[in-house]
Amino acid sequence: MYIRTSSDIMPIWGINEPVRIYGVMRNSGLINMKKQGIVPALTSVIIISIVIISVVSFVIYNVKLIGPVIILLGFIPWIPLRISGRTIKSVGADIVFGAIDTGILGIAALVGASFAGVLGAIIGGAVGDSITDGFAGLFEGKIAEHLRKHGIEEARTPLSSSMGKMSGCLIGVGIVLGIAWSILGISI
Repeated sequence: MYIRTSSDIMPIWGINEPVRIYGVMRNSGLINMKKQGIVPALTSVIIISIVIISVVSFVIYNVKLIGPVIILLGFIPWIPLRISGRTIKSVGADIVFGAIDTGILGIAALVGASFAGVLGAIIGGAVGDSITDGFAGLFEGKIAEHLRKHGIEEARTPLSSSMGKMSGCLIGVGIVLGIAWSILGISI
């Protein structure tokens, strides 16, 4: 059996022979990577996307409610993470990346919309996304480094990366919209 650690891959021998399955080491042992592969990740993304679109379609025109609702939706991706055996701490870098990336992207889109309407929002979002990817990557790398230093396994899998970033993005843009529309009173 092979255990992926933050520094290398080391063989873990079974009773008779090594097994060729990748896993993530936790305090309690090995997590089955089949729970975190591409099929469970894709299934989770599709199901959660349908839930998000459905909920947002009901509250989209209630500007005071949309921010808090999107923040709450940001916790839904934690469900498949916990089912797969991952801790929320282990995807902290992805959550922070998503929150910073999409939070600042939301600000750029709002600023662009105030200058040039829909086209400004699109350009502000596109340009803002490229800039925020750089800044968010700095924080993601620093947090991943901090987690490894403190013995928290943060090996990336399709499920952990997708759910962590989805969670962070929803929380980040929910905070921005909540502040913009509820506290600052910016109109649509």
